[in-house]
Amino acid sequence: MAAASSSTSFKTNYAVFRRIEPFYKGGRIQVNQDGEYIFCACGSKVNVVDISTGDVVRSIEQVIKHLVAFHPDISQLQLFSSSMDNIIRIWDLNSSQCIAQLENHYSPVTSLAFSPDSETLISAGRDKICTVWDLNKKEPKGTIPVYEVKLISIPSWILRVWDAASATCVHSQSLPHLPDQSKEEEAGEHSLVHCTLVPVKSEIVAVNAEHNISMYNFSGYNGEVLDVRFLGPKDSHIVVATNSPQLKVFELSSSHCQVLYGHTDTVLGLDVFRKGRMFASCAKPVPKMKENFVVTASQDHTIKVWHLPESLSAKKKESDLEILQPQVTVKAHDKDINSVAVSPNDKLIATGSQDKTAKLWSCKDCGLLGVFSGHKRGIWCVQFSPVDQVLATSSADGTIKLWDLQDFSCLKTFEGHDASVLKVIFVSRGGQVLSSGSDGLLKLWTIKSNECVKTLDGHDDKVWGLHANKKDNLVVTGSSDSRVLLWKDVTQIELEEKQAKEEEEILKEQELSNLLHEKKFLKALGLAISLDRPHTVLNVIKAILKENNGREDLAKNIAKLRKDQKEAVLKFSVIWNTNSRNCHEAQAVLETLLKHEMPECLLQYEGIKGAVESLLPYTGKWPSPHSAEPWVPKPFGSCHLRREKERCCDPCQLMDFPVRLFNFQTWFLSAERHFQRLSRLLQASMFLDFMWQNMRLPDASEQDEEMET
Repeated sequence: MAAASSSTSFKTNYAVFRRIEPFYKGGRIQVNQDGEYIFCACGSKVNVVDISTGDVVRSIEQVIKHLVAFHPDISQLQLFSSSMDNIIRIWDLNSSQCIAQLENHYSPVTSLAFSPDSETLISAGRDKICTVWDLNKKEPKGTIPVYEVKLISIPSWILRVWDAASATCVHSQSLPHLPDQSKEEEAGEHSLVHCTLVPVKSEIVAVNAEHNISMYNFSGYNGEVLDVRFLGPKDSHIVVATNSPQLKVFELSSSHCQVLYGHTDTVLGLDVFRKGRMFASCAKPVPKMKENFVVTASQDHTIKVWHLPESLSAKKKESDLEILQPQVTVKAHDKDINSVAVSPNDKLIATGSQDKTAKLWSCKDCGLLGVFSGHKRGIWCVQFSPVDQVLATSSADGTIKLWDLQDFSCLKTFEGHDASVLKVIFVSRGGQVLSSGSDGLLKLWTIKSNECVKTLDGHDDKVWGLHANKKDNLVVTGSSDSRVLLWKDVTQIELEEKQAKEEEEILKEQELSNLLHEKKFLKALGLAISLDRPHTVLNVIKAILKENNGREDLAKNIAKLRKDQKEAVLKFSVIWNTNSRNCHEAQAVLETLLKHEMPECLLQYEGIKGAVESLLPYTGKWPSPHSAEPWVPKPFGSCHLRREKERCCDPCQLMDFPVRLFNFQTWFLSAERHFQRLSRLLQASMFLDFMWQNMRLPDASEQDEEMET
């Protein structure tokens, strides 16, 4: 481990640079006129997807309509929507306001279609009528009764094109990936549920029951992601296993998805071999692929070693599939085996089980070499170090342990996860480990220091899939929240940004020194505030007050500051006011703000309430100028006020500041209490109205009408 850490710089952070998220959960889809964007419904919003990249470029939130369509004329930014109230509404996308309502149907509207000239709309509904609308007048031209609605979808995996004039089928096309003998059995899973025409590209976009969008090869919804791997010699693709028998291969440059069929049950495990050109998937056992053999572990408590023939890479027909036979079979554990790993030199096999143990086996004959005991709950993942004779295990007890392969002792234990640790991998050439948990968090650990360097929060549910690419600069994660995230190592980028920021601060410090020397106090004050250094701002204010007309110059300079800069100066003044050496400057700033800012403006300052509460204990109560009582300072801040009294040449001015601060506090608290009373009154009135509505009898309205007559 020492050798690895000395030659490799440790990582400090990862950042998400690509997301493959669900953007379509059923319903209609629509392609815009130029064929560049797809509009898809996803829960309570509509996503706008860029066809070229597959990215969601915009989401329209809080759309609760079950049918939406955009005006075909791009110059008119209008959205047509229909809900269960049988009304078609026209929305202006610029103002987000409803500009018209089309009412003629007696049942929910199921389809909308526009004429080529974009002046006529045809709507069809469950009331078995079609209404023709004049979009210029927003009135119906006529109603066409159709009496019945027929949907021809037998078999449902076939797409048919019909001639409207002769009502004859002119073209039909079935799903290419289904064998002839299995189409009838699998039609329910892959049946087409929606299609739309893209005239500008002469294409038809179809959607199947699994929310996969054909023609553009998009996967609208992935379901629960159970495993994920980088694929290809240059890691240009990723293969994803979801809670379905199908596998999805995504091209990272375009997010295009290819769906692979063949399994009959949910795929649980993936592994890549032969330099990323091939991968294996298993529905029940967990696989670990090598160049010439594969090791599988299963829920039947056994591990098997299978030999891979050299002819496996040759292209063969589906009927010429290789039938593999296990060379060795061993009962390895007393409970389900969750993970299996093969050492880098292909001589050792490690397994992790629900029986709380991990075991080390000889790859040649599957002989047991040792047992790793120490976890309090089942083990989810085992992983060999790429450089050291070390095994990493992650468990449901929330810990990660590193084990010595020589004496099977525990070297280190990493504690920090609040839930089960599902996956662990080595990064930084074995100098660090990256773990994922059932709480959706990823943690980066440095082995030498035994500390968590960074916690990454990107998922909302269990992170089952975790894999790093060959260059060790990218990580892909898959979670039960249906999202696949690609993370990039930003350690070097952040280091360069930090160095650039330090150089910039040095230049600003020099510039600030020059501005003070040239007595350009306004620019110096603004620059010191931008550096977020209270002590530097204090030095600038002290330099201003040393001038002949210091207080006047200070008032002029503060008056020219922006609101955010004044908020920063007020926050700094609260800190200065707690120190008797800086109270004079703090009181001068506060006096300037209270004199020149209206109370309404001060109320808009961020943190004004806390600032006032912090200032009052350090402000004494001064008597009225006409009072005969001698001045007696408060216990808190007496040294502040005594020093202020010695420095101030005008006693009336000194007396005026605490009075002004006290008056502002009184006004501030009064306004706050007023708004609290209003809030309580509003809550009481809403509760009373709710009780009144629920206490009314169902026929109360009818009785009221009878009494009135």
